Amino acid sequence: MRRREVLIGVMATAMSPSVRAQTATRKRIAFLSSGSAEGWAPLLPAFKMGLREAGYVEGDNFVLEYSWAGGNYDRLPELAAEVAQKKVDLIVAAGGGLAGRAAKNATSTIPIVLIVGDDPVRFGLVRDLARPGENVTGVTLFIDVLTPKRLEVASELIPNAALVLLANPQNPNAASEAARAQEAAQRRGRELRILQASTLAEVEAAVAGLSTQRGTVLMIGTDPFFFALNNILPRLASRHGVPTVYFQRQFALVGGLISYGATLTEEHRLAGVYAGRILSGEKAGDLPILQPSRFELVINLNTAKALGLTIPPTLLARADEVIE
Repeated sequence: MRRREVLIGVMATAMSPSVRAQTATRKRIAFLSSGSAEGWAPLLPAFKMGLREAGYVEGDNFVLEYSWAGGNYDRLPELAAEVAQKKVDLIVAAGGGLAGRAAKNATSTIPIVLIVGDDPVRFGLVRDLARPGENVTGVTLFIDVLTPKRLEVASELIPNAALVLLANPQNPNAASEAARAQEAAQRRGRELRILQASTLAEVEAAVAGLSTQRGTVLMIGTDPFFFALNNILPRLASRHGVPTVYFQRQFALVGGLISYGATLTEEHRLAGVYAGRILSGEKAGDLPILQPSRFELVINLNTAKALGLTIPPTLLARADEVIE
């Protein structure tokens, strides 16, 4: 036998048991999202931090496998079916109730952890927030419920402004969110116009179309596709001089004017903790759906200055974070 063959044999004998053991004990987590890798990049570290708190370290005892729909919601059932066929240990369904529904339709046995902005009971994902039942639990952000609050912020920003809501017609929550916003506007004696966009080209056209309408405040509807554009939408709004209110602080951090909503990073961390607990043996259906404990108002004064706006003192006083 050649010396090289002997060495290979010795190395295989010495290393194979540990390698096999490590591979066998690694848990496989599928991250199914209606958004994109770019959009979720700021949030994944928080999810992994939660897993680490629960005793799971990526590359050591678990691996993450990603499935991104990239805003194309029609792809979610197919992606979820592929994930279920791989027999992963756990599925994280992130970025809206449609991702959760696709995962739940694909499997009744693999545990599912939701990270959604929708009401999971109304969406038919769980029977009750306190005891979800079956194979589903997770975190709900109730982001769309806060739309009236964002309309209040928009009205206070420019008291006589024309109010516009950008909605994605592909999102089944768009109609109910628009209805909430319209009700809030009527209570204030204001008119609200709804613009629809489900592609980047349509988003660009919608924002550009507001550039000649001075005194307009745009609100971005709560949608995973829009969140995936968190680096693009603030630049578009600034380029066309459109004051815009967003639903998450990440927009304000990269140049958006104002945001109001759940923290998201904390909710992703909690979802990671839940994932770890389930991988360690707890049943998903026994873990209550978690809800946000904190909402943030973030104001970017640099953007306000560039737009020639003076932020009312009442808004500044309520801000959780002011970017200067």
